[in-house]
Amino acid sequence: MSLASQIAPHLPFLRRYARALTGSQAAGDAMVRAMLERVMTDADLQASLTGGRVPLYRAFGTVWADAYRETVNAAPASEHEAGAQARLGAITPPARQALLLTTLEDFTVAETAAVLGRTPDEVRTLVAEAIAEIEREQATSVLIIEDEPLIAMQLEDLVTSLGHTVSGTAATRTQARAAIGEAMPGLVLADIQLADGSSGLDAVDDILAVGSMPVIFITAYPERLLTGDRPEPTYLVTKPFQEASVRAAISQALFFGSTRPL
Repeated sequence: MSLASQIAPHLPFLRRYARALTGSQAAGDAMVRAMLERVMTDADLQASLTGGRVPLYRAFGTVWADAYRETVNAAPASEHEAGAQARLGAITPPARQALLLTTLEDFTVAETAAVLGRTPDEVRTLVAEAIAEIEREQATSVLIIEDEPLIAMQLEDLVTSLGHTVSGTAATRTQARAAIGEAMPGLVLADIQLADGSSGLDAVDDILAVGSMPVIFITAYPERLLTGDRPEPTYLVTKPFQEASVRAAISQALFFGSTRPL
């Protein structure tokens, strides 16, 4: 099996991980491209990329530090990006990596330790450090766009357990428009496929036309949105989800304060 065929199935998720680290699709994709360019010219690195996704994410870590410094030192393109960069300084890159690897990417503690070159105990400490810092963020109101009642209830319980409030729930695009007419949320959790055949993407477009807030998409088919063919969600959680993954996504979204989910 060629190296390209071994890497290809994991690249969409590596890109998701990279953009979650940075809070930006452009910056995250640039980091992945930097890694792939280094792989093309480094025979030792090519030889290391066997055995699944752990070596791939470990290879990404070899360029993460340089790419991180370039991103932080670059002139921000907007006030939002300047704020995100300022907040990034409060959490060390290894702590953010440990949190995302064990939640969003669903690595075990042992796998995360292998990716980061740390011990399992160090990984647990890093995760705790990241969570403690992120949870200092101010609580907000959350709109849940989800057509499966049990999942909507689960998300409501999770949101409130994190100290946030639920501004409304919606199972269709029309209901989502009505919900923001009553109360503008500070965060949106949105399914992609809704009850009446309408699109969660369209519902979010409606919301962002009248307000700015971070959006987290939740879908059973993330690969359909991670094709590189169009602007993609910065925050994307796969169904069936672990509550820790949603919690991490919420924390990251509020931490970066992104207003551009697509």
